[in-house]
Amino acid sequence: MSLAQYADGGLFAPRKIAEVLRTTSEDIARAAGLGRDAVQRKDRMRSDRTQRRLREMIEVLNKVEPRFGSALMAYAWYRSEPLAGFSGQTAMQLVRGGHADDVLDYIDAVDAGVHA
Repeated sequence: MSLAQYADGGLFAPRKIAEVLRTTSEDIARAAGLGRDAVQRKDRMRSDRTQRRLREMIEVLNKVEPRFGSALMAYAWYRSEPLAGFSGQTAMQLVRGGHADDVLDYIDAVDAGVHA
């Protein structure tokens, strides 16, 4: 999906992300490893950390969406499927821990036929 659909005024908007994924802004905050204030207060929503975490989550979802056929299925995978080689952690847990690059590398490796 287009990154623009998740944005409002040039920033990732938790409300728009939540609409696409049929959930709440608070759930999006948790899934990205952010506190509730990060999606409720405008100054926190504009912060580099908040925007980076939302971008990382969207990058992972966009990368796997073609595999699952929908953003909703990609989000379900992101939240619940343990990744091989990461001690049973999900993509969400890894992104929340600041390891989004590892998740993206893992997806690339799986797509290339390398089993992690």
